[in-house]
Amino acid sequence: MDLLTPRQKEILEIAQLQGRVMVDDLVGRFDVTPQTIRKDLNDLCLRNVLNRVHGGAVLAMGVTNFDYEARRLLAVDEKRRIGEVAAKLIPSHCTILINIGTTTEQVARHLLTHNGLMVITNNINVVNILNVKPDFEIIVSGGVVRHSDGGVVGEAAVDFIGQFKVDYAIIGASAIDPDGSLLDYDYREVRVSQAIIANARKTILVADAMKFERRAPVRIGHLSAIDMLVTEADPPAPIRQICQENGIEVFTLPDSHSTDDNSESEPHDQNGVTG
Repeated sequence: MDLLTPRQKEILEIAQLQGRVMVDDLVGRFDVTPQTIRKDLNDLCLRNVLNRVHGGAVLAMGVTNFDYEARRLLAVDEKRRIGEVAAKLIPSHCTILINIGTTTEQVARHLLTHNGLMVITNNINVVNILNVKPDFEIIVSGGVVRHSDGGVVGEAAVDFIGQFKVDYAIIGASAIDPDGSLLDYDYREVRVSQAIIANARKTILVADAMKFERRAPVRIGHLSAIDMLVTEADPPAPIRQICQENGIEVFTLPDSHSTDDNSESEPHDQNGVTG
């Protein structure tokens, strides 16, 4: 799948902020013809990130998730920085479970600076990312490989994960409800995520801000089962309250005080500690 054009990326960003985009508004914003905008919207709808409505398009939500390639194009920089912050919370020479998700894959990329990790995962993409490290032991669960995103799901994966007790779990979710419910789209994937949480001493949830606005039909569990949340900014008030009541450490992305690409980010603990 080709990458989005700069204009399409900006259209998608507007849709993420406002929930919808209108053809007439975009024509004025970009100084192009309505036909050009309609083509952009049609392309974005084909990628399952927008749905057409009369006069424009709305952000796609519902009972099915965006396809994997479309998810990779959403909140790219935020996911990369969330992955960097989450990786800093994990020491070398420990054991980790990692589930399916484009954000958890970003954590895996930043774990390449670590040493001596044992990583158990049901994510084929994580295997490919980490397998370049000769001092890492990579263990992939058995089960059915989902062609859409390289996730391994099903009862065999659940049973396999149940054999382990690890130091850290890195998980993502498709949506986080205001009541603290962690949600996903595929009940088979949910069973694996539940097993990962149950078999880790500490669980780190990584989620960009869009996850607080989306809805999904299948419940993984509740935020209270998580030890640490890494997200891009202060989460919504109901989520902050749940975190405070359950002693969940919330780490947000640091402000960009420097334009130096080589500067390193340090996680900011919203409970008052810089990690």
